[in-house]
Amino acid sequence: MTTAAPAAFRTVNPATGETGTTRACLTGTELEALLNAVTASHRTWAATPLARRCEVLRRVAGLYRDRRDLLAGLIVTEVGKPVTQALGEVDLCADIYDYYAEHAPALLADREIPVLSGGGRALLRRSPVGTLLGVMPWNFPYYQIARFAAPNLAAGNSLLLKPAPQCPDSAAAVEALFLEAGLPARTYATAFAGHDQVESLIAHPGVRGVSFTGSSRGGSAVAEIAGRHLKKVVLELGGSDPFLVLDVGDLAPVVRAGVEARLENNGQSCNAAKRFIVLDHLYEEFLTGLTTAMAAVTPGDPRRDATRLGPLASLAAAHRLEEQIAAAVQDGATLHLGGPREGGFVPPTVLTDITPHHRAHHEEFFGPVALVYRARDEEHALALANDTPFGLGSYVFTDDPDQAGRAADRIDAGMVFVNGVGLEGPELPFGGTKDSGFGRELGPLGIDEFVNVKVIRTAGAPAVPPARAT
Repeated sequence: MTTAAPAAFRTVNPATGETGTTRACLTGTELEALLNAVTASHRTWAATPLARRCEVLRRVAGLYRDRRDLLAGLIVTEVGKPVTQALGEVDLCADIYDYYAEHAPALLADREIPVLSGGGRALLRRSPVGTLLGVMPWNFPYYQIARFAAPNLAAGNSLLLKPAPQCPDSAAAVEALFLEAGLPARTYATAFAGHDQVESLIAHPGVRGVSFTGSSRGGSAVAEIAGRHLKKVVLELGGSDPFLVLDVGDLAPVVRAGVEARLENNGQSCNAAKRFIVLDHLYEEFLTGLTTAMAAVTPGDPRRDATRLGPLASLAAAHRLEEQIAAAVQDGATLHLGGPREGGFVPPTVLTDITPHHRAHHEEFFGPVALVYRARDEEHALALANDTPFGLGSYVFTDDPDQAGRAADRIDAGMVFVNGVGLEGPELPFGGTKDSGFGRELGPLGIDEFVNVKVIRTAGAPAVPPARAT
């Protein structure tokens, strides 16, 4: 492994600038020892009865609920997430661990395949593949880990988790919860490793798969390294999700949904609504309503229950977004709402008059910025929705069920949500297409990403395949 000394993991409160926990990165030797321990733990965990593995996940869910205030407080400090949203993230994680604790036995059960000739029987049997590496982002410090950890621990894999550099406290808290819940030591471990050490982790023969959440550029680099070493990857990358306003009679609830979908997590969600595409006859009314509603949201202290919009996760992120807004205006976009940032706080911003010739049309705005487009008709709206390198999620609002069906069929994205926002759940697969990545997390598909789906076929007598160990 590389022995280069990466930057430390450090908590910097984006609302105040105060520095908290600083944790040195592991050396190459320490990482090697940690990864070897996680790899060695796999056989024991894989041989643990599934019922026992599920019971550990149930206890993890209970601990999330018991410690929800403490856990939420950590990510308010680390990334500036408004406290009510931080509590919601903790609750969602508990639901994810409960989902797999309840449903893993059915999802991992043998599945019979009718044989066409030769007699006997055939079935599919799912087995863990070994140790997996998870490389996680900062915007959902618990949720991203839960999407990776819950299904893969249920399946019997062991996990090494590299957290984001600004999330040392929440990462350590997650590992502590697993240990308290009864997960054997080093079955899940936190790798405080730098970006320059990730390549060595992926290349290590003990790692059998990689899950990465982050930018498209980062995902491309991870996939290239993994491919070189024949490791499977799941990539959940960026998004510039369209929010289509089609044939609706009452715009008020649509505007409210649009503001919620744009400002959640301070606008820093991969699958947030970012491009609002509105039919011509509704455009002016929607733009006025959205601008008015966004203007009513004032950035504030993320520790307060009433705060809907906190700071971006870092000064660097706020500066990048400020530069994007300025570049869009310079290119010809119209600024309907916005203003100067104050430290990490970027006010809600609304831009219009963006064309495919503008850089802004092809970029992801990771913050409280809404791009509003006028569509001539349904066909034009769908063309605008798909005119993006990304394909993560999408939103369609219409009173016409047939129109909803047409739009859902034609939008080139991994997820389509009709007449609602915030509809994700543990049972629904999450993922995208195009530059938004590939593979799925959560739901019945999430547990299949890192298992060996083995075919067992018997011919003639005995006609029953060997029973699966319990």
